[in-house]
Amino acid sequence: MSTYFNNFPRTLYRFGDEDTTNTVQDISTYVEIFDAIKDNASAYTYYHIQDRERPDQTSFKLYGTVDYYWTFFALNDNIREQGWPLSNRELYNKTLKDFPNTTITTRNLLASVFKVGETIQGLSSGATATVNHRHIDLGQLVINNVSGTFKTGETLVTTSETPFIDGVPFISKNIVLNSIGDEYLSAHHYENVDGIHVDFDPTVGPGATLTEITHLDRYIRVNDKLKEIRVLKANVITQVYDAFNDALRNS
Repeated sequence: MSTYFNNFPRTLYRFGDEDTTNTVQDISTYVEIFDAIKDNASAYTYYHIQDRERPDQTSFKLYGTVDYYWTFFALNDNIREQGWPLSNRELYNKTLKDFPNTTITTRNLLASVFKVGETIQGLSSGATATVNHRHIDLGQLVINNVSGTFKTGETLVTTSETPFIDGVPFISKNIVLNSIGDEYLSAHHYENVDGIHVDFDPTVGPGATLTEITHLDRYIRVNDKLKEIRVLKANVITQVYDAFNDALRNS
């Protein structure tokens, strides 16, 4: 799979603080061939990358050789910038890694209460956790270091509060837990029937007309877009390959 770099011109380059220079291939060299091809719909078609399929496998499937794997990146800005799509398992694991915490929702305003770093406690359950993030527009608290099991509908307070005075609850800062679940399955945003990202009043909730898009949903969407790529037609791939290498040798 190294054939892509074979014809890149060589240049002198000094690495770090070294006193001597080395001859290396100038992989920053740019030729315009693929820019022209992108405007020529007759030269390419579309292909859907299968789950766990690698670039070299796609090249072999389409052209009978692994040597043209790099053309997918040259022809598609999205995978060149974002990378080859992840497998379903890799995507799931990445989502869990990026959003490993627990999310609480409330219908109470969070603007001035339950700040990041504070410890919260459920008055009924006695469960505790630390506030890791706040998404005020969604009425969300992202929590970690959870101890115990919070209960839906219970009142949450911060441990800096004095929940009881002479045996009577006295809480100046409290919220009611509306729901609780894994962060990766919590809402990233909500959309209307036209698929447009919309805001809502967190004290009321999104309502039945809006669709919840979770963090996992969003990652799947982005990954699915990467799977739809333009590929050179088999009858022009050799011609484009030769023209690309000729342009490199003459640059």
